[in-house]
Amino acid sequence: MTRGGRAPDYTDPERKCIATGEVHPKRGLIRFVVGPDNAIYPDLAEKLPGRGIWVSAERSALELAVKKKLFSRGAKQQVTVPPTLVADVEAALLRRVTDRLAMARKAGKAIAGYEKVKDWLAQDKAAILIQASDGSARGKSKLRPPGGRGSFFEVLTAPELGLAFGREHVIHAALAAGGLTDRFREDAVRLSGVREEVGDNTAGKVSKTI
Repeated sequence: MTRGGRAPDYTDPERKCIATGEVHPKRGLIRFVVGPDNAIYPDLAEKLPGRGIWVSAERSALELAVKKKLFSRGAKQQVTVPPTLVADVEAALLRRVTDRLAMARKAGKAIAGYEKVKDWLAQDKAAILIQASDGSARGKSKLRPPGGRGSFFEVLTAPELGLAFGREHVIHAALAAGGLTDRFREDAVRLSGVREEVGDNTAGKVSKTI
């Protein structure tokens, strides 16, 4: 099984991480390109022109690539790496995840609120359960994920979840099956690898037991 719980998709092109040297399907890596100013830019949508430089969607891999100046090696030229690169990648992934949720909500494929989520889970309508990383552990334990790895995320805080639903904060949310949900899962898995743990808070980390 791959990160996020899905079986390997052998049709997904593979790329080599410049930090770890490992080869993975593209969805588990982040593409970077060299801009006209010789600076490194993340290309999460994989649409920018130029030769791609790939790094695993893990904070440790990104930090190693910056520390060891591996982007210059990958680009085969001297490049400028912004000191905020890792934070920029995290912020960009966060925007993609919340945007996916907002689009799913508008399409009727995402709901928020304990009772609504509970109903969806009971009716087997939910493909993914999302709970705020800073929500009450007792309250969150009352809802059981749909089942299977990649069906449960604590990748967002309550205010971040709220942003996607037009509220001040949200603790419980769910996504129905569909293309938007699949794209949310891919970006959420990448975000979970890039987000930094603070103290005992495992915010943003995908549960490995679900």
